[in-house]
Amino acid sequence: MSSPAPAVRNPWYWVPSSYLSEGIPFAMVIWVAGTMFKDLGHSDGQITLATASIGIAWSLKPLWAAFLDMYRTKKFFVLLMELLMAGLLCAIAVCLPLPNYFQITIAVLWVLAFASATQDICVDGIYITSLDEKKQAAFIGVQGVFWNVGRLFGTAVVVWLAGSLKEDHGMSTTAAWGWALGLAAVTLAGLAAYHWFILPTGSITERPKSVGEIGRTFYDSIADFFRKEHIWGMLLFVFLYRSSEGLLLIEGPLFLQASPELGGVGLSLKEKGIIDGTISTFVSLFAGLLGGAFMAKYGLKRNTLIFMALCLNIPHITFVILSQLAGPGHTLSLWTIGSLVTIEKFGYSFGFVANMLYMMQQISPGRYHMTHYAFCTALMNLMLVPTQMVSGPLADHFGYKTYFIIVMFAAVPSILAACYAPFPRKFGHDRPATGA
Repeated sequence: MSSPAPAVRNPWYWVPSSYLSEGIPFAMVIWVAGTMFKDLGHSDGQITLATASIGIAWSLKPLWAAFLDMYRTKKFFVLLMELLMAGLLCAIAVCLPLPNYFQITIAVLWVLAFASATQDICVDGIYITSLDEKKQAAFIGVQGVFWNVGRLFGTAVVVWLAGSLKEDHGMSTTAAWGWALGLAAVTLAGLAAYHWFILPTGSITERPKSVGEIGRTFYDSIADFFRKEHIWGMLLFVFLYRSSEGLLLIEGPLFLQASPELGGVGLSLKEKGIIDGTISTFVSLFAGLLGGAFMAKYGLKRNTLIFMALCLNIPHITFVILSQLAGPGHTLSLWTIGSLVTIEKFGYSFGFVANMLYMMQQISPGRYHMTHYAFCTALMNLMLVPTQMVSGPLADHFGYKTYFIIVMFAAVPSILAACYAPFPRKFGHDRPATGA
């Protein structure tokens, strides 16, 4: 059982910073680590197999999501994880000069991913138990925007700093990346300090009285999830919606960094930080807000879901165009690269909003709202793990020109999933439970 969440501050005080703090560690694991390893001389296949497999951590959230509702508060775990992640980033910076740095870094990234997944569970729990359904819809775009600001910080600021220290100040690659990782660590620690004062606690769950009660609560949360109407159809939608995007998330930025002799675009770290980080992410911020406003106005319905799926997938053609233009002896203008990359980022951020809102309002409401939302996001990330892992080996095997055509064909399941997604709940008819 849980008690209602106490009165909370204006969501503008804590929603942006909370999702910023979610976006930073995810970006560091999934994108920044890959950029760093590429800069240190590792192949696409080696990078995607190592970093994408870490994404399993976000897919295992259901194994401990229910237990986070049984002890202390959601705010407590958010603060603890933010400080832990800051320490782990410092540990990676210290390990980079070591001969076996790759294995050590991957191990630390695994721990960081589990800490990030725990933070995600509790931040999402605060969001869905502190805001009613109307405010959830109103702030879903803000949530996505500031998660993308976290990505901007990692893919633009951290990467640009590493490139600047290396190219402009003559630092070694390991030293430059060490200082850049230190900046990320300080930022997370600063967000933890801010959240100490400003973050709501969310709904407060009574502590279980016995081990048996813990087991019964955990079992009941799972059983209740699978008793939901049309659950398998809804889960199929969640599993397939990002099928094409998963092939692009890690491999797309690596393609931009790869040399033209290998069929890549050949951006430097500073250029990549500006184009793939700063410019395209600012476009993503606008697209996320626009997507949230669109969903708030037109509601979560089948036709809007299909429209958002098309917006998510059709822009992938920009990477087909880039891969056909790039190659040995072909130098693309930064204007061409930036324009095409930002179109793809706009479509991704606009269409992604519908996915989160569907999980929040169609699948997770009920007695275990936070736990069931964690189940949904875990399954969503589970789809990304295999697609991200195979993206590097596929690109190495087929070459970039053929690979991005494969990405376009992978969009078909995503659009079909949107066409046939079940809608057991009418938008706005039920209020979210205040419990977990």
